[in-house]
Order: sequence, then structure tokens, then C-alpha cells
Amino acid sequence: MTGILIALAAGLASATMFASIVSGALISLVLFYLAPLPLMVAALGWGSATALVGGVIAALGLGLVFGIPYMAAFALTIALPAWWLGHLTLLARPVSSDPQLANLAPALDWYPTGRLLAWTALFATLTTISALLTLGTDAETINAALRSGLSRIMGARGTATGEADRVVDALVVIAPGAATIIAMTTLTLNLWLSAKITTTSGRLKRPWPDLRTTMLPRAILIVLVVAVALSFLGGLLAIIAQIASSALLMAYAVTGFAVLHTVTQAFSGRAFVLVAAYAATLFIGWPLIGMISLGLADAVFGIRQAYWARRGPPPMPMT
Repeated sequence: MTGILIALAAGLASATMFASIVSGALISLVLFYLAPLPLMVAALGWGSATALVGGVIAALGLGLVFGIPYMAAFALTIALPAWWLGHLTLLARPVSSDPQLANLAPALDWYPTGRLLAWTALFATLTTISALLTLGTDAETINAALRSGLSRIMGARGTATGEADRVVDALVVIAPGAATIIAMTTLTLNLWLSAKITTTSGRLKRPWPDLRTTMLPRAILIVLVVAVALSFLGGLLAIIAQIASSALLMAYAVTGFAVLHTVTQAFSGRAFVLVAAYAATLFIGWPLIGMISLGLADAVFGIRQAYWARRGPPPMPMT
């Protein structure tokens, strides 16, 4: 009964936050992006089945009130990622029972954070693609719909026609990638916040991972190269490839921050460097390119492995 009540509460909270976007208020945008949080907390604190039940309840409720499109959008962009990421986060398998390894490895091998990051990128890609496909099923229709919407916004601001056209054309090109970056950032933040909340409450069933060790699977680098190459072909395939590239580059930006946390461990002004890096990325934006570059360099050259080889590996998490 407790699990059902938790699922009901999480589902209603998530559905309310998702539906708040129809109000048009600025605060509703924040609530909309935090909509997966209640379901993720339920998944990490009470099990993924609880999040699944809550997500189904929320989707059905939205369908009854707002119609099938809202139900489908919630199920695909909110409920499914919250349930699956929560499920994967709690996955574990026993490690070797060899007594010689007992003091070197934890009792359980938990699902790697790098693979969680890869799944997050996949969901961000699917979410953005689904949103764009509601505008049309080919590149010309999608770009025309984006251009029409952006033109109305620019027109409402009273921008000169010639200048507005140039700005709109530029925004149409970067809009899919920008939307993917937002989706990737918010989904990653929701997963981190939900883990922090359940850790604080003592309900997180896995040890807190050392995020400095977050590494994407090597195959992801190959996928990124292919996606970047396809983004130059044109048409709908190029838009999809651009979306996938943006999600994977954001994933490498996250690993770039992990590299920064690792190599600055011995710095006397480490706190200032980290705060400055996060603040500059948040308020200026362009330092994100540096984090992406750092993450890619680590994937190719093994920066953290070289650092740990000189100074010793990071401590292993306890069960």
C-alpha cells in the first residue's frame, strides 16, 4: 500500500508539473523541465516498479484531461526515461568471490555511471526527434515550421525585417541542436537531483558513485564520428544526426567536467577553478566547448588513466 501511495503521489506531482506549461507562466518552464524528478525519486527510493506505476497513472490522467497527444508526450519524454534510468541506476551484479579480491573490490558491481550517461543521451535524442516530427516528416516541412514560429517571435520583438530573416535562418539551423542540449542537460540534472534527494533521505540502495570516474563506452566515440559525418548529408537524416551529435557532445562535456575534477585534485585553488568553470559555462556558454574538448581528449588519450597511474587510482565505492 505504501508503494502504491508513493507511486500515486509521484505520478500526480510529475503530471501537474508537466501540465503547468499550458499556463504560459515563466515558472511553469522550470516545473516542466523538473517533471521527471518525482518519478525518478520514486524509482531510486522505492524501486523502478513504483515509478512505472506512477508514470502510467500520470499518463492516463493527462490523457483524460488534455487528450492523447499530451499522454503520448508525457509517456515518451518523462515517464519512460524516469523509469528506465531509475531501473538501470539500481542494477548490480556480484563480483568475484575470490578471497584474494575481497579487499580490492566491493561486494556488488553497480551499473556504471558512464552507461547511464549514454542512455541519457539516447533519451534526449529521442525526445528532441519526437518533438520535431510533430512539426513534419521531412526536413523542408520541419524547417518551415521552425522558421514560421521563430519569425512570429522576432516580429513580436519589432526586429527589422532583413535582420530578423538572417537571425531566424541562423536559429533554424541551430534549433535542433540547442533543443537537444537543453533536453540532455535537464535530464542529467534530474537524475543527479533525484539521487541526491534519495541519498539525503537514506533511501538510495546503491553507494554514491565517484563521478570523477564517469567514462562513456568506447563505442560511443565511433557513434559520434558517424553522426557528425551524417549531419553534413542534408535532409531529415542530417537533422537527426545533428540531434544525436549534440546529445553525445553534451555527454562528453559531462566527462570533461569529470576530468577537470580529477586533474585539479592537487590544486590549492581547486574550489575557485571548479566554481569558475561551472559559472562560466552557465552564464557565458562558450567554455562548454572546452569541456567537450577535454572529454574527447580523455576518451582518445586517456588523461585520467595517466593521472591515476601517477598518483594512484580513486577509492572504490563501498557497498
